[in-house]
Amino acid sequence: MEKSQPQAKLEHHHTIFDGWRSIAIALYMALLGYGVSVGIPVISSAWVELLGFSEVEVGRVAGADLGGLALGSIMASLLIQRINRRIIALGGIFLVIIANGLCMIFVDYDHVLWLRAMAGTGGGIYTAIALATLGATSRPTRAFNMLLFAFAFTQALEIQILPQLSMNGIYGLFISLYLISVFFLRWIPTHAVKDIADVDLDVTDQRGKHHHIHKKIPKYVPWFCLMAILGIYTSIGAYWTYIELASVSAGIDKEWINNVLVWASFMSILGCLFSTFISDRIGIARPLLVALLAMAFVVSLMIGDIRNMDLLISAMLFNFLWLFIDVYQMGAMSIFDPSGRFVSLIVGAQGLGQIIGPNLAATLLSYQLGYDAVFIMCACAALMSMIIYGTMYVRLRSVIPALADAS
Repeated sequence: MEKSQPQAKLEHHHTIFDGWRSIAIALYMALLGYGVSVGIPVISSAWVELLGFSEVEVGRVAGADLGGLALGSIMASLLIQRINRRIIALGGIFLVIIANGLCMIFVDYDHVLWLRAMAGTGGGIYTAIALATLGATSRPTRAFNMLLFAFAFTQALEIQILPQLSMNGIYGLFISLYLISVFFLRWIPTHAVKDIADVDLDVTDQRGKHHHIHKKIPKYVPWFCLMAILGIYTSIGAYWTYIELASVSAGIDKEWINNVLVWASFMSILGCLFSTFISDRIGIARPLLVALLAMAFVVSLMIGDIRNMDLLISAMLFNFLWLFIDVYQMGAMSIFDPSGRFVSLIVGAQGLGQIIGPNLAATLLSYQLGYDAVFIMCACAALMSMIIYGTMYVRLRSVIPALADAS
């Protein structure tokens, strides 16, 4: 009779990061840190209508703001194992407040471009600390699911509120919200529990007995994850920056567009719920690969003559898949990186993708290639991420199968 092979599953150990205060402030910080990313379609329109920026300039400014996230997260990653995390977060808050305050004074393109880069850098530092805090919990996938579930509601709220504000009103709102968090930074644990990149596996042998082993995570794993996040956020950055402007250019009523963006934001809730249901049964990797393929199809719906239903279906499915993918990407990275060093770089990969995406799209538009070229590029970037994750999954299956199919 053939003996069964030993089975292994990941162990989840309770940490100081699992307290409700730690999770609550990290959720608030992450939601606020991603606030500009969420509001980019509306803020982009405000830059055009209120400040007179061209569509190319909008791409550059959005890229500077979102790209500052990359620089900020890199700075946080370099400091997170050496300096008190509360001090790092406070530095990010300072940069955001100063930059947004100066944006109320200087409104010309040249000044705004650099000030938005400064604000993005502060936001990147701030958000990186939030993600590292959530990623250090014993069940990071669940923590990120909570984040993205809340994100769905704040996204709808933000898209509803921001169009009613002046440009200075938008900047002032962000300043106020960042100031509030200063009083709760003491809830953040100051340092990581672990500084090593290994996983704890509970192995069941042929006799049904359990024992624990440690496996070193291959060095390529977190870097593969960051490359894939970069790819998908290149797609997201370009799509989300130009979806409204492309729809207006196609002759779609602006009120309909705004309503669609609000309705679509609620699809993110379904994405979070569905991702939890699926991951608890078959893990993270395989659903992620399918979702990335679907994302490539969804953004391609905006190619050609855009009609009302094209926008509705594309925006709805895009929001569903965006958070579905993010839950898996963030959860996987946290499993691979208990120290938080690479988790803090998630914001960097997202920010870099979002500076590449809008700028690449702006370049395509500057060559008069039109919005079709932008959305073709978005689809290709999503497919690139799928290929990277697929390669990593195949390699992990042969090294640490329990890690490849972890939930």
